[in-house]
Amino acid sequence: MSLKEDLTQIKDQGLAEIAATDDLKALNDIRVSLLGKKGPITTALRGIRDLSPEERPQVGSYANTIRDELTTEIDARKQAIEAKELAQKLANETIDVTLPGNQVRQGQPHVIQQIIDEVVDLFIRMGYQVLVGPEVEEDKYNFEMMNLPKDHPARDMQDTFYLTDDILMRTQTSPMQARTLEKHNFEDGGLKMISPGIVYRRDTDDPTHSHQFHQIEGLVVDKNITMSDLKGTLATMIHEIFGTKFNYRLRPSYFPFTEPSVEVDVTCFNCMGKGCDVCKHTGWIEVLGAGMVHPNVLKMAGVDSDQFGGFAFGIGPDRFAMLKYGVSDIRDFYLDDVRFLNQFDRRG
Repeated sequence: MSLKEDLTQIKDQGLAEIAATDDLKALNDIRVSLLGKKGPITTALRGIRDLSPEERPQVGSYANTIRDELTTEIDARKQAIEAKELAQKLANETIDVTLPGNQVRQGQPHVIQQIIDEVVDLFIRMGYQVLVGPEVEEDKYNFEMMNLPKDHPARDMQDTFYLTDDILMRTQTSPMQARTLEKHNFEDGGLKMISPGIVYRRDTDDPTHSHQFHQIEGLVVDKNITMSDLKGTLATMIHEIFGTKFNYRLRPSYFPFTEPSVEVDVTCFNCMGKGCDVCKHTGWIEVLGAGMVHPNVLKMAGVDSDQFGGFAFGIGPDRFAMLKYGVSDIRDFYLDDVRFLNQFDRRG
């Protein structure tokens, strides 16, 4: 058999093997066996030296043609196998978009955040600004400008985390009131603001107190502000949060930054005013403190206390949540127990 016939036989056998395989690895093995340095075409070409000078160019050209034909066929088969595998993969991974999806439970705001949102939304509707201040505060703003100098005995009422002699973790959100009073231009009108945020005190021995809790303090300063304005504001807030079926009352109290000062009580949620262990048989539960802004607070902020007056109040959203939902231990709000928190899903 001539060398040309050998090359033809190699081509026919190679094309048959290429057409028969459906595997990329097997196809690559065929490529190596046919076209590699040790393949039959390379071996056959070594016999060209034994041919006559006239036959060598013809056989060499024929060998190159066969090599190109096999290479083209291998590439075409590779593309066909890859296309088939892709089609099979797509068929196996087909998603029926008409099927209902898996329902993902949507989260909800924490119960304390719900109370904060309700209060903030109410006061925004009443025309108040919402201002947020720093949690690491200066003693000047936290105490002194709230009419509590360093030797004032009322400081003992707030056990404080001090970072330095003059820097502390704020014990109330009132410092934002002092900061705002300093900057506010009363020629442009009065001031109505609330300041929500986290505050810190060393209270850990009582299940109704925590070393970290939330507060919303409000301030109104303008001309001709009276206790009636304060009472009406508090009544609106209490009815908004707790409902109109609860009564409220104002009792005289003492706060260094307000004069006169009041404590605000609402009807006991447990007994509805009849008297029980929760309310110590009084029928009332204390919910917040308030009062008319002390003239010293205005003066220290550079506000003319002869022309301007106002009222201030401090709300504890944690306490509001405890009273509204009958929770006896404030620490339950911070344990991240989903079973507990799901009770307050306002979506119903």
